[in-house]
Amino acid sequence: MSTTAAPPPRAARGGPAWAAQLVELYESNAASQFIVHGNVTDRLLLPAGPPPPAAAGEPADPAAPTPLPPVRLGGLIDFFLRRLVPRFDIVFSYDLGSGLRVEKGGELFTRWPGFQEGQEFPRAPRPALETVGRYFRYCANLARIGQPAQHVAVVVKAAHLVVPAEGAGQEVHALALLVRDWSSDELLTRHPLVSFLVTESFNDLHPLLATNPRAPAVKVPLPEPAEIEAALELIAPSCPTALAELRGDLPNVARELAGASLAAIESLLKVKEYRREPLRPPDLVELKKQMVETELAGLIEFVPSRLTFDDLYGQEKLKAWLRQDLALWRRNELKALPRGYLLCGPVGTGKTYLAECLAGEAGVPVVKIKNFRDKWVGTTEGNLEKIFRLLRALGRCFVFIDEADQTLGKRESGTGDSGLSGRVYSMIAQEMSNSESRGRVIWILASSRPDLIEIDLKRPGRIDLKIPLFPTTGAEEGFHLIRALCKRYGVAIEESAFARLQPMVPELLTPAAAETLAFKTYRAVRTEGTAPLETLERQLAAWRNPVPRETLEFQIALAVQEASDLELVPEAFRRLRES
Repeated sequence: MSTTAAPPPRAARGGPAWAAQLVELYESNAASQFIVHGNVTDRLLLPAGPPPPAAAGEPADPAAPTPLPPVRLGGLIDFFLRRLVPRFDIVFSYDLGSGLRVEKGGELFTRWPGFQEGQEFPRAPRPALETVGRYFRYCANLARIGQPAQHVAVVVKAAHLVVPAEGAGQEVHALALLVRDWSSDELLTRHPLVSFLVTESFNDLHPLLATNPRAPAVKVPLPEPAEIEAALELIAPSCPTALAELRGDLPNVARELAGASLAAIESLLKVKEYRREPLRPPDLVELKKQMVETELAGLIEFVPSRLTFDDLYGQEKLKAWLRQDLALWRRNELKALPRGYLLCGPVGTGKTYLAECLAGEAGVPVVKIKNFRDKWVGTTEGNLEKIFRLLRALGRCFVFIDEADQTLGKRESGTGDSGLSGRVYSMIAQEMSNSESRGRVIWILASSRPDLIEIDLKRPGRIDLKIPLFPTTGAEEGFHLIRALCKRYGVAIEESAFARLQPMVPELLTPAAAETLAFKTYRAVRTEGTAPLETLERQLAAWRNPVPRETLEFQIALAVQEASDLELVPEAFRRLRES
């Protein structure tokens, strides 16, 4: 593109950061094709009306800044038309459902010699995009012979369906090359022609386009609290009942709803208004969780965080350490704060429970990543993109990955997964070390087999503290654990009962096993009316540990070897550090 001919879409200035990035790349003549991915199906803030016309007697100047009138909510195509390319002469859009459309400049397009009156625009990808390409070349050739330059844009919606990564045959490869040429053909790049390839998942796009160095990828994130607040101001007049109790505190409401899309928030408020139900402050956190979990369709869930370290039996050194970390986090002492924790120990030692207590103590959400893997090429990576987009929008949060040895992938993929495990590993490793997330996202990995997690994922800068969790080291510790859990069920076991029960308390008792014993005791007391001590004694006599002893001992040894600090290892197990 020539610097004199290109019409910078300056209307985007003052808008979201991703749009400003796109404008900068375009104005600097660094690129004329963009892959716009991420939160592309959401509602966006945009001017309420068209750009103002030029003054009387003056030609419209496409390079002039466009004043931003009051905003409204609209879709991505509206955003392109009103914020990015409001002064372009012609704007095309294409998707598989609607085919090729002229969103702006239809009358000018009819002057093209290739236009035939009454002819329907093509719907199939190849003829539709070939039509756009021919019109691009027509405009470029006109400018070469001194005719006024036409400023033309095309938006390819759901581009991953038009030019997909999966199952790409010869026809799709040819189409990918055709679109890629728009960004590299010198005849086109010297003129004000721009193309936007819009896709929710970057990894679902054909690799010829996704790896094109001349087509920068611009990510549309979930809305920041400031954008949510602006959207709430716009929605408020039409939802007076829904926002009746929160109208004066929209900044706080916006912070609480961070991580949800504007579309989901607007839909929620409309339903509340229809039901004549006011939205109340206690509802916000739960509603945000519901909206996010629904939008991410089972990829994540929010771990309940009503627990604190006061609910965690024992582990006093560990609790003191973690409380120090949380105090540093609250004071923004980020350099002294771990980027992540590895919870390791035998099955049933309370790794998930510790994560819940940590979340409640910190007062921030814990996002548990669930099964994001899929059999289709690109879908797994697309699922991870959605999850990472949420994490960046939430503000401060913990990310909990259970069974991390199975979930995180391997640097070297096996022969049977077409490289998927390696790609998953690479994406997660990159996100865990993302400098922009420091102080906002803390990773918590849990595994009873930490030896199977790639060493590079456990290095400092990704995982800075490896926390071992162990079963009990003796009968007295086991008795007090069972007694504390029985107390939660309202079953009182006197401390003096230890002498009677000592021979029966299992060795290497995990919190999960102790919880089972306490539950069975409570149930028997309630259903049979027996005395608590005799009932517990009967349960201990019948108890059989479901985890083989050799398995427990092996996983204990692994946790000892992984521990960041020997102070976190009970004296009884420290000898295993040297083995």
